[in-house]
Amino acid sequence: MMKAGLCYDDVLLVPQYSDIRSRLAVDISTNLDDDLKLELPFVSSPMDTVSGEEMAKALDKAGTTAIIHRYNTIEKQVAMVCSVTKDGGRVGAAVGVTGDFLERAQALVSYGVSFLCVDVAHGHHIMMEEALELLKKNVEVHLMAGNVATKRGYTDLSNWGADSVRCNIGGGSACTTRIQTGHGVPGLQTILDCSKINGLRIVGEKRAKIIADGGIRSSGDIVKALAAGADLVMIGSLLAGTTETPGAIIESNTGEFKEYRGMASKRAQFEWKGKARSYEGVSTMVPYKGDVEFVLEDLEKGIRSGLSYSGCRSIEELQENALWTRQTANGLSESKAHILK
Repeated sequence: MMKAGLCYDDVLLVPQYSDIRSRLAVDISTNLDDDLKLELPFVSSPMDTVSGEEMAKALDKAGTTAIIHRYNTIEKQVAMVCSVTKDGGRVGAAVGVTGDFLERAQALVSYGVSFLCVDVAHGHHIMMEEALELLKKNVEVHLMAGNVATKRGYTDLSNWGADSVRCNIGGGSACTTRIQTGHGVPGLQTILDCSKINGLRIVGEKRAKIIADGGIRSSGDIVKALAAGADLVMIGSLLAGTTETPGAIIESNTGEFKEYRGMASKRAQFEWKGKARSYEGVSTMVPYKGDVEFVLEDLEKGIRSGLSYSGCRSIEELQENALWTRQTANGLSESKAHILK
């Protein structure tokens, strides 16, 4: 029998009794690693229209971190990392699994990068296995890897040496992998499946952290991902269009905009490689949102409120006590601000 897969819009968390008198009493911090505590349970995606040095500085100031994209030279990526680490900040950086990835990784680590993200579209792959083995032997740093869509993928990457795993394939706002290839698993289902083995000791004495990556459109989705078992969430479109994203503000007679694109889009691939093997993303313009600090404040407030509705003071409590209910299409419609229709 074919198993049904759940998306974020398919479910709601059931409100529960709460004795939380102030949402400030809710702790939404999480640990990416023993020495890398994040005050906000999300990081930015390694996209060239999201995560540059200005975004990295802004997120570090807010208590979380960015992942500097890899679509540049080693020297340029190192320079962006150094613009954050020379001020004592924390920042991650992406590498691939082919070409100069080891040289790039070694350079980034030597200049103080906080963690590396081994960034490929299909992470449950022999080339990821080989890359993680090589990186583990040559650099001492937290290794984030992905993406995967299944419990087996999560388990294998954990056993191959990943300290954290990006879980989801095809659900990103600028991603068309599921349409182009017919492959993927609904985003929330991926987290539910992977988190079922959280209790197992599969990487030395600790499990790999689960990162919900893709399909996150609101603070409510972040709360659902955390409740389902994610340790933290990766976001791109929620940060897109802010002052700190790379690129100029484009003015038109309909307003101000900034570019946002998937890294597998035709535009991104041709700009970086001069060619493309396949197109699994789109490029578009999004309305200019202003400074990212206001976006972060809204997300923080929504997440704190979300935990309080379940009567939980921490992410761990939410994962232990969350209650779920399925909602119909009419339920989803009712959930929205329908006076605006």
